[in-house]
Amino acid sequence: MKHSEGFLKLVNQAKSRIREITVDETQQRRTENQAAKLIDVREDNEWSAAHAAGAIHLGKGVIERDIEVKVPDKATELILYCGGGYRSALAVDALQRMGYTNVFSMAGGWKAWRESGGEIESSPEADLPF
Repeated sequence: MKHSEGFLKLVNQAKSRIREITVDETQQRRTENQAAKLIDVREDNEWSAAHAAGAIHLGKGVIERDIEVKVPDKATELILYCGGGYRSALAVDALQRMGYTNVFSMAGGWKAWRESGGEIESSPEADLPF
């Protein structure tokens, strides 16, 4: 997907303030810390088609509104991913401004997860023909 200049500038500014980790680091951190949360910030239709095993869904459009209810402890380790690592970087930046202190963006996002052979779950409704 080709992104606009303004969007890329915004993402690059966010990336200068956040921490990114690889898929391998994500899997290692989740193994070492069972309380770590993997959060998919993609759109509902993307999540429904398939997502990383064990992830929870808080779309980028609602994460700031809903995160404090879903994860009230702001020290909880959170690893966010999207399709390619752009939206998750923006969401991590916002969560840090909200006081979350242990939050990361997974570099390469869903694309990198799939390419690495990461375990995938799909929603049963994704298999329906309509």
